[in-house]
Amino acid sequence: MPRIRRALVSCHDKSNVVDLARLLEAYGVEIISTSGTLALLLESGVNAVSIADYTGIPELMDGRVKSLHPKVHAGLLGIRDSKLHQEQMQAHEWSWIDMVVANLQPVDELMAAPGISPDEVVERVDIGGAAMMRSAAKNFRYVTVVANPQWYPRIMHELRALECDTSYDTRFALAREVFECVAAYDAAIAAYLKEHEPKPN
Repeated sequence: MPRIRRALVSCHDKSNVVDLARLLEAYGVEIISTSGTLALLLESGVNAVSIADYTGIPELMDGRVKSLHPKVHAGLLGIRDSKLHQEQMQAHEWSWIDMVVANLQPVDELMAAPGISPDEVVERVDIGGAAMMRSAAKNFRYVTVVANPQWYPRIMHELRALECDTSYDTRFALAREVFECVAAYDAAIAAYLKEHEPKPN
């Protein structure tokens, strides 16, 4: 049986993600996706299910809440070797999510948008994507998280060589990169808000 059975794909930078998704589909991996990424995959002939259909909960609050669901994060964070975690997943009829392919809108692009205000910057901050990436990175022993399309060739090579699996060393390196990426993202937003802090009257 392949190790990766279910993948969540949600990317701002969609470069070559269809190629990776097609390979996952060829191995029988269930693909869950969101919004624009889902539309691209379906248009490209890749079978994918919306995260709303997966969780059974529609996107809420104008899309602010869509992937922030215990079915998603339990699937990412659960320790596969833990009997307790297995029993809890079974009790809820939930499944493991073994791969996350996700990336965030670059903050410099976000902040450089013409006429954008600090309120609008904060409104467009990615919460769900960053949360999924962090959950997957925390559990890198079991979950592969890919935040940079430059990794896709190596990931696709390993999927073919390891029968739909990735190596521990690769998962470790990917997790480290995710924490670096999210930390830089948050630091840049904090620096921007400090620069644009309202002046006292």
